[in-house]
Amino acid sequence: MSMLQEEVSTTLYFDRTFDCNAAKISPGEYYYTDQDMVIVTVLGSCVSACIRDSVTGIGGMNHFMLPDSAAADKDSPVSESMRYGTYAMEVLINQLLRNGARRENLEAKIFGGGNVLKSFTTMNVGDRNAIFVRKFLKEERIRVISEDLLDIYPRKVYYFPKTGRVLVKKLKNMHNDTLVQREEAYASKLKVADVGGEIDLF
Repeated sequence: MSMLQEEVSTTLYFDRTFDCNAAKISPGEYYYTDQDMVIVTVLGSCVSACIRDSVTGIGGMNHFMLPDSAAADKDSPVSESMRYGTYAMEVLINQLLRNGARRENLEAKIFGGGNVLKSFTTMNVGDRNAIFVRKFLKEERIRVISEDLLDIYPRKVYYFPKTGRVLVKKLKNMHNDTLVQREEAYASKLKVADVGGEIDLF
C-alpha cells in the first residue's frame, strides 16, 4: 500500500484581483501563513477548514475528503476513513501551533461537502465530510464562526487568514468535468493509501 500524506501547496502566484500573493491548494494539500495573502481552492464534495489565530492572524486552509469506507466501519470512530480525516485536520492545526498560534485563539470557517460526485453509492460523500468536520472541530473546542456546507454546487473559496475574511463563489454554471475528475482521482487514491502517520495535537 502507498502512504498518503497531506502536502503543503507549492502553487504560489500573485493574484491581480486582490493585489496580493496567493497560494492555490488542491485535494490533499494545505497551506498556512503569517503573511497578508489569500489562500484559494475549489471544492466539490471535499471540505476545507479555514483556521486562524484571531489575535496574531496566523492561519491556513486544508482541502480533504474522507476515503469511501466499507459499510461495516462507516459508523466506527476508529475507521480508516475517520483516521484520515483526523490526520488531515491535525496536520494543519499543528503547523499553526508550531508557528505561533495559540489554541485558545483558534477560530474556524468551514466550506464544501457539495453533492457533486454522483458515482458514490454509499452515503453521499459530501454529507460525510460535512458531518466529520463539524464533529472534529466541536470535539477539539475550536469555535466555528461561519460555514457554507452541502448544497449541490461546487465552490471557489478565497481565504484571507490575516483578517479572517472569506469570499465564496458558487460555481452554478460549471460546464466542464475537471473538478469532478480531480476529486474522483483523489478519492481513488485514498482507497489504496494508508494514513501518512500518527499525529497528536498539542
